[in-house]
Parts: sequence; C-alpha cells; structure tokens
Amino acid sequence: MNAIQEIISIMDTGDNKAFISYLRHKNKREDTKNIPLFKLLETDDINSLKNLYAGAKNNDAYHALSKRLYDSLVGFMANRTFETATGATHEVQRLLVVSRLFLEHSLTKTAFKCLAKAEARALALEDFALLNDIYHTQVQYAHLNAKLSLDVLVQKFKANAQKLHREEQLNIGYALLRRELAAIQHKGKVTDLREFIVHTMEQLGISLNEVLTFRSLYQMLFIANEYAALNSNYALIEPFAEKSYRFITARQELAGRQLYYHIYILYFMANIHFRNRRFNDSGDYLQKMMEQMLEQNKRYYSRFCLRYFLLLALTKNYLGAPGIAIGIAEKALSTAGKKADPADVNDLRLALAVFYLQHSDRTALKQMVQFTHTDAWYEKKLGMLWAIRKSLVELLMHTEFEHTELALSRIKSFKRRYKSYLAEVKESRVMDFVLLVERYILKPEIVAAPTFKQGIMALIVPGVKEDIFVLAFLGWLLAKAERRTTYDVTLELVNRP
Repeated sequence: MNAIQEIISIMDTGDNKAFISYLRHKNKREDTKNIPLFKLLETDDINSLKNLYAGAKNNDAYHALSKRLYDSLVGFMANRTFETATGATHEVQRLLVVSRLFLEHSLTKTAFKCLAKAEARALALEDFALLNDIYHTQVQYAHLNAKLSLDVLVQKFKANAQKLHREEQLNIGYALLRRELAAIQHKGKVTDLREFIVHTMEQLGISLNEVLTFRSLYQMLFIANEYAALNSNYALIEPFAEKSYRFITARQELAGRQLYYHIYILYFMANIHFRNRRFNDSGDYLQKMMEQMLEQNKRYYSRFCLRYFLLLALTKNYLGAPGIAIGIAEKALSTAGKKADPADVNDLRLALAVFYLQHSDRTALKQMVQFTHTDAWYEKKLGMLWAIRKSLVELLMHTEFEHTELALSRIKSFKRRYKSYLAEVKESRVMDFVLLVERYILKPEIVAAPTFKQGIMALIVPGVKEDIFVLAFLGWLLAKAERRTTYDVTLELVNRP
C-alpha cells in the first residue's frame, strides 16, 4: 500500500466525494488524470492502473501525477479536518485563528472577545499549549486594548509557561520510554525498564505527583501497563492505578472534553483490575468505558470496540461464563472491518483459541490456522511477548490434540528462537514450563508421578499474586496431572487467594 492508498483508507464516502469535487474545481484542464487515478487507487484496480500511462516512457509522467495527487490529498485532508472537526480543541483553534485575522484588519474589540472566549475554553480543557498561543497573541497586541492589564496577563502567561514546560518534559519522557519499550518488545532488547524509567524521570525532573492532565495521565498509565505486562505482575502498578482513579473522579467535568484519553484511561483501569483478578471491578470500568464510547455520536466507538470486547470476553470467561465469552469474541471478530487494528484482531483470535482449548474443543485449530505469518513477523508487528505467548498456545494446542510430531517440532523451534532471550530477561520459568510439557509429550504416564505436579506448582512464585495469563498456561499442564478439564483447574487457580 503506497502513501496515497494509506490516506484513502481512512477516508469515508463523504470525504471521497468531497475530494473529487475539490479536484474538479482545482483542475484547469479537462484532460488532467488525477481524478481517474484517485478512483483507481480507491477501488484498488491494479489492472486499469497499469493502463493509465501505458509504456515505460510514461513512468515519469505517472510518478509526477501521483506526486501532485498526493500533495492535493494532503492539502484537502488538512483543510477538511480543520473545517469539519467538532471537538472542543478545534473550536479553540478556530477562535484563535479568526482572532488573529481580526487583529490584522484592526477589528480589535471583536478580536479580543474571541481571544477571551478561546482562553476560557482552553482553561476548561487544561490545554497549556493552546493557552500559550492565546496568551502570546494577547501580549503581542496588548497595546491595542487599554482595558487589558498587562501585568495580570504576563503573570498568567508565565504561570502557564511553567505548566507547559512540565507537561512537555513529561511528553519527552513518554517518547523516550515508548521508544525503549518498542526496542524491548519488537527487537528483543534487554533492558532494566524500571531503572530506565527512574533514570529518565530524574534526568527530566519529572514527578508523578505533577500529573496535570488526562493526556499526561494516559501517557503514564500506558507506560505502567507495559511495564507490568513485561514483568507479568500487575500488582506492581496497583497503587498508581488507584491514584489515577482519584484523579478522574476529581475531574469529572473534564471527562467529556478529554473523551479520547478518558476512554483509554478507563480501558487501562479495567485491564489492570482484570490482570489482578478483580473481575467485578474490571466489569465496572468496562461499563463506564462503553458509556463513554457511545458519547459524541459514538465518535471513538470503532477505535476502541475490539479491545473492549476482548477484555469483556476475558472477564466473562474467568467469571465462569465461557459460553458468553466465546459468543462475545466470535461476534466481535465477525464484525471487525477491514480497517480494524490488526493487533486487536489478533488479540481476539488468540483469546478465542485459548477459550476453545480450555475445553478441549478442536475449534481452537480453526482459530490458530488463521495465524499465517512467521514468528519473526509477529515479533516485529506485535512484540516479543505476544509472539512468545502465541507460540506457547500453539504448542499446547498440538499437544492437546495429540499432534505429537508438530508439538515436538514447535518445542525445538521455541528453544532455538527464545531460550537465550528468556534467559537474558530473567524469565527462565517459561523454559521450565516448556521442558515440563516436553516431558509430558515424550512420556505421558509421567503425570501420575507426584514430582511432576510438584514441578508445576514450583513455577508459581510464592507470595506474589500471579498474572492471570501465567495461571492460564499453568492450568493446562496442572489439568493433565490431575486428569481434569483445563477450564475447571484454571478457574481454581485464578480464584485462589
């Protein structure tokens, strides 16, 4: 997919029609081929595309046309976004732009009224960057408004500048941490993430006590969630999660204006409670999340719906309603459109495979066969942790359905690919788990030996509230030792104090 097609993929029917009208108005010649090219790219008609400029000598003409179409598309989308966006932030931006226009044409009184309205709305949004631009404009043209107290204005400007600086430092820290996380997840980099976080925050002078906005809280919760996932220990971040909830409840009046970040925060909170096995609390946050997803004419519904249904299905499954969980996941997958985030789709499919596997249902095979890419592809696109988890599910599935040769082949591949990495990141018990599975495959009667069950239980860290996904894997192997169903054993492990 080229750059033009990527932009087209986020456009709806109304955008497409408006862009064609925009091109017709812009074209000065009737034989310009930008509209035919756009329609061919929109429909992905490769054969007709080849005929648009037939012959090698016309390659330059085709590329020039593509470049002009790309420039037109970017300009159109920029203008359309600014014109049609209805969010509170865009309203402030429009007020700021029009106030500057009025000031340039000496409409001073009207301009300062617009600036005052913009300031009030930006304050309500706690948008320090917009406030900085507003105060900058007010100071620049203060000589035109004798009623304006310059001293008061300068004080507000400086106070906001301090808040903006703290927020920007936090944003820089977030960017550094996101990059380090990407290296850990997608490139297998070995890093002491806790040390990196502490060092980064100290270097930038950041304190979690200075969380100022919904956006900065979202950034910190994102990092906290990723840190907990890498350590398979969500209890580590629970105090911070509780602090986050207090932040939200104290600022309910801002929730509607910060809807995107508010939904994300509720999702993080629901996920933290789920991974810490507080399923009813997770369900409460999911209900609040859905309420917000339906706000503003479901503005962010499609953005969050798949991860919402994934977490809802997981919660139902471990609350003892596997049939409901499977129904939720199946329906979410069947209704996922082409524009759905591949990560969300793959997460749902893997969860569904696990649901079926926990009941020894061969439908799990139909889900796993959908994963057609290589391990390297999944590592790059979805992260090392996800790729390892998927490989383990595949290994258990082949073992469950007695595909012995395939299971042993997967174990051999897993050792070769991940053994060194797991040792470096101090996750040796994953390999211990795989070795126990291998022993079971090679000698199934070993499950009757007391030492086999003892070996499984030794993988549970004493005094630590194990992550639910860790227990799901252990539950499968323990079920073999106890000759019971995986789902029942897993539920017992999950519900243990």
